[in-house]
Amino acid sequence: MSAPLDATQTDIDPADLAGLMARDGELQVIDVREPYERDAGHIAGTSHIPMVELSSRASEIDKERPVVFYCRVGARSDMAAQAFRAAGYTAMSMSGGLVRWTAESLPLSPEGGVVADH
Repeated sequence: MSAPLDATQTDIDPADLAGLMARDGELQVIDVREPYERDAGHIAGTSHIPMVELSSRASEIDKERPVVFYCRVGARSDMAAQAFRAAGYTAMSMSGGLVRWTAESLPLSPEGGVVADH
């Protein structure tokens, strides 16, 4: 069973995120990796804003809805989550990134997608 969303959380496990995505239409999930990384494989139903564009595109992220950032291993997404929490968002990072997501046998899109090397 997936853990409930907690506004004080700073990170979320992949399985918990998958469960929340399946039942919470309000959750925003954003891939902060480079375009070539996203093209190789990503979580279906997520948005893409490369890390270098986050500050200039912050207005695209609804401050009234929780947001989870993810990347390859969690470092970039953790920086993004910290910055957005400091700006008043309910923001989290997916622990372990896509490397952990795939290690837990969670699916990537497109079919046959892979986690690109950094």
